[in-house]
Amino acid sequence: MVLCLRLTDMPSMKLQRRVLPERLDVMPADDPVARRSRCDLQRVHRVMRSLTILRRAIGMLCMTRQPRRILELGAGDGSLMLRFALRSPWREVQVTFLDRQDLIGPEIRRPLDMLGWDVRVLSMDALDWAHASYDQQYDLCVTTLFLHHFESPALEQLLCAVAARCRAFVACEPRRNSVAWLGSHLLGLLGANEVTREDGVTSVVAGFAGHELSALWPPSAARWRLREYFAWPFTHCLVADGDSGSDGRVGVKQQIGINEQQVADRATDETL
Repeated sequence: MVLCLRLTDMPSMKLQRRVLPERLDVMPADDPVARRSRCDLQRVHRVMRSLTILRRAIGMLCMTRQPRRILELGAGDGSLMLRFALRSPWREVQVTFLDRQDLIGPEIRRPLDMLGWDVRVLSMDALDWAHASYDQQYDLCVTTLFLHHFESPALEQLLCAVAARCRAFVACEPRRNSVAWLGSHLLGLLGANEVTREDGVTSVVAGFAGHELSALWPPSAARWRLREYFAWPFTHCLVADGDSGSDGRVGVKQQIGINEQQVADRATDETL
């Protein structure tokens, strides 16, 4: 099993990290092609197992209680967070969606409200948020398919702000390996449009491998425990924990329904 995962994650010498603009990022929110591309991304998340990977990553945290304030960076349309909330017993949560465009529609707000999740939206650039003076603190910050948009210097600034304002952080990004690169060229099989197909390839080339994200974490944040790993089939994860203690880890696993076998599977992935 471990050998198969290692072969899946074989790097390509040609895949040096390179950040290029993605077409969807500069398209108007109401553009029909952009709307179609966002629908494509929901299918991409399912193929990438994003919800399962996110739940397992959060299950590795040492939080002693459920988070009351959650921040999602680069939230997009909020559909992945809604899927997470529907599978979670967490209630009385304030969730803040941060994105340059407010794409959180009533189809996301209404069910979250019924679950007891208070929705807030910050329509701003993530780097502006990082540079601004904010007193708001968050128990948990999550992001999916977002950090790869930034060159290393900007990413360092963003992670520095996350470490200062959040107690825990989970990032699920594209893995920069040969299999992910091949998969990005097959998005047309999902019915993805031209924008999604092009951005998919760009995302993988800008993705991460090894401990590239950990290397950008602020060195002054000594209290943080970092874990960076490959999550099959196409995802690169960083779990940053500002809390400590095994009792908290067990507690949050039980809160979101993560069992011991799933954590054991994740431990196998971490060895890669």
